[in-house]
Amino acid sequence: MRLPCPICGERDHREFYYQGADVMLHRPDPDAGEAAWDDYLYLRANVPGDHHELWSHDAGCGAWLRVSRNTVTHEVTGAELATEVKR
Repeated sequence: MRLPCPICGERDHREFYYQGADVMLHRPDPDAGEAAWDDYLYLRANVPGDHHELWSHDAGCGAWLRVSRNTVTHEVTGAELATEVKR
């Protein structure tokens, strides 16, 4: 699989380190209880298809990227610098 780094160009995925899915998790209140914290820390939907993921270009420029990728086909449809992502 090849990832398009906006700074370095297209590179082999072995230059990058997968940092996780780019999702907005809603942190429970400190007194929410054990079940709420267990869900927050360990449970993810893991739905197949198109996702945004965070990758760091460790063996290159060191930039953090938000990569758009299909988890079934591994097709990469784009990447942008994580610092430029509007939330």
